[in-house]
This record gives sequence, structure tokens and C-alpha cells, in this order.
Amino acid sequence: MKLPSPANRSLHALSEFWKARNHRERVMLSAAVAAVTLSLLYALLIDPAMAGRRQLDNDLPVLRQQVAQLQAMSKQAADLASKPVPAIAAMSREMITSALARKSLKLQSLLLTGDYAKVQLADVSFANTLSWLDEMQRTALLFVVDANIVALNQPDRVDVTLTLRQTGNE
Repeated sequence: MKLPSPANRSLHALSEFWKARNHRERVMLSAAVAAVTLSLLYALLIDPAMAGRRQLDNDLPVLRQQVAQLQAMSKQAADLASKPVPAIAAMSREMITSALARKSLKLQSLLLTGDYAKVQLADVSFANTLSWLDEMQRTALLFVVDANIVALNQPDRVDVTLTLRQTGNE
């Protein structure tokens, strides 16, 4: 005696259910199964594909613009790489004092040692000091190694002690 498997039992029950229906019910059930199948097919396969395509259509112009910008930057980088690097003047007392004078900063003391400079400024504008540091970084490749800034009682007035190092002259 062979025992029916769960799949065979389910198929047999479905067959009995189907045989018990008249022709009109079979047509209605077939139409309902087809509608549900098509709805699932659309919801699981077609709609996500169409949504992805719409998203790609929206993203494509932005991506093309980014490619154009990257190509322009790449060309600019190649042009800059082919140009010789301008020589940076070695750090000197005259260079530092003249840059300080342009920013109306009062130098208290200056000590130069190799690639390092220790600059002390007394009662100077904090904004002008930052502007001077920015200029020195861009033009002479001087970077702050150590900074001691003391605020004074007046707004925007500070005492500053800086240790600077020049890079790029190795």
C-alpha cells in the first residue's frame, strides 16, 4: 500500500474542487487566477524595472555633467603637471618682516633657525594675524608648528607667539 504524499493529496483535493465547479465558475476562477498572476508579475518584475529605468533617466544628465567636470579637471591637472613648479623663496627675516608690515602687525621678536622661525607679536589684531598666516601659508609655504595666543582686554587684540616651519624646500 502506497501512502499519498502531501503534494499528491493537495493536487487530489484541488482536482476534486475543480470537478465540483460548473463551467461558469471554472471560467470565473480561471480569470481571477490570471488577474492575480498578472498583478503579481507586474508588482514583482515590471514595476521595479520601470521605476529603475525612470531613476536612471533622471540620473543620467547629472552623471554626464559630472563626467564633463571630471574630464575638465583632469585636463587642468595634466596642464598643471606639465608646468614647472615655481621656486619658493627661502624663509628670511626680510620676507617675514615685510609681510607683517603689510598687515600692520607689530613684531616684538623674530628668531630664525633653519626651516623654523619663532615669531612674537605684541598687542596685534587677531584678524590681521590670521590673514597674515593665510598669506604666508599660500605664498611661502610656512605652516604653524606651535602657537600660543593670549587674548587681551580689548576686542580683537592678542599677544601671539608662533613657531613656523617652511616646507617644500627640501
